[in-house]
Amino acid sequence: MIDRKLFALPLAIFLLAGCAGTASERYPSLATRDVERAEGTFEPVPGRQLEVPQVPVTMSGSLDERLAALVEQAREAHAEFTGAVPAAERRVAAAAGSAIGSDSWATAQVALADLDSARSIAATALGDLDILYTAATVQAQDSAAIAAARETVIALVREEDDVLARLRARIR
Repeated sequence: MIDRKLFALPLAIFLLAGCAGTASERYPSLATRDVERAEGTFEPVPGRQLEVPQVPVTMSGSLDERLAALVEQAREAHAEFTGAVPAAERRVAAAAGSAIGSDSWATAQVALADLDSARSIAATALGDLDILYTAATVQAQDSAAIAAARETVIALVREEDDVLARLRARIR
């Protein structure tokens, strides 16, 4: 009797050879085409030099007045945030364990978005303080008062971040 394995190998080679036919005729080449070649070079405009932009810090009043205004802005935003926390906690508690997309989940997301809005006002004040701090540091000026104001606002924003993280963890 003839061994079947002896015929299987040549048959497999024959069938696979048929698959390697004219595929290159049906598909485009992946070689770089003429239209894809970059031509020319970019030359800088003669006589123009790269200028480093100056960061304008436009706030009226003395530095102490500006710092006080920014810290007050952050404190007002923090008070708004703190006032909205109890309602958000109730909505998040009602949504705990509910399906994503449910009415209670959506209501909790809206409450969290309201908290995010209040937080963003404090974060904006922090951004302005960062600009003042960077400008003073780069210009080698005394930045101790700005650093103190920044630390005050950073503490408020950090507290708000902790509240948001705690509430978000309850409805995931």
